[in-house]
Amino acid sequence: MDKIKIIVAGPRGRMGLEAVKLVHNTENFELAAVLDRKNNGMNLSEIGGFEGIHAPVYSDLDECFSSVDAQVLIDLTTPEVGMVHAEKALEYGIRPVVGTTGFSKEDLERLDSLTAEKELGCIIAPNFAIGAILMMKFSQMAAKYFEDIEVIEMHHDQKLDAPSGTAVKTAQLISEVREDKIQGHPSEKETLPGARGADMNGMRIHSVRLPGLVAHQQVMFGMEGQLLTIRHDSFNRASFMSGVKLAVEEVMKIDVLVYGLENVIE
Repeated sequence: MDKIKIIVAGPRGRMGLEAVKLVHNTENFELAAVLDRKNNGMNLSEIGGFEGIHAPVYSDLDECFSSVDAQVLIDLTTPEVGMVHAEKALEYGIRPVVGTTGFSKEDLERLDSLTAEKELGCIIAPNFAIGAILMMKFSQMAAKYFEDIEVIEMHHDQKLDAPSGTAVKTAQLISEVREDKIQGHPSEKETLPGARGADMNGMRIHSVRLPGLVAHQQVMFGMEGQLLTIRHDSFNRASFMSGVKLAVEEVMKIDVLVYGLENVIE
């Protein structure tokens, strides 16, 4: 079986480092190059922490995509960078797998149009942890029977967006099967603004940011006499790599934009 040739963006980031190790250690993957804002022209093996992992380093997108024979781009950087990288990759016939959150509706519409034009697959995933995807799917199942729901997502204090993409995606999936409902007492009042969290179709979403956390979410379902809690915890960034591997393999089979890894998990 031919290997899938992959470019990884942001190799020195915490997620990028895990992606490089994933590609290097996966039998049917090949690390074709990395995109790094520094170290242009070097070999990755010359950079500390990457001993024995060989790939050319590029800082310029056009130079990288025009010089390297690659089929997939893995980008786990930021929404702004990820959007630029994804659009440029598609223009060069490379399929993006993007794991940053915070994409706008307009961003997704642009990528959807571009994938259709190029007839190439693209996967955007707010969360690559398989357990987190199952947590979202299980929450959608439970929402058919519980209409009072609160989402609490907890992340490290360097995360820029709130609520998290996973929390928003969870609420969107729940909204597909749940009628909008205003929760709590009809006369409740926040004595401190924001105390009840963000309101999405009546559901409440709460964001916690603390050092020591990685990525955690619990969805609480309340009904008279009972409480159901569905929770997922990522304790390190390696937990996301099983989903990245799945996304790389699946993006080779599709020619459309897929938003959310739950759409490629049976």
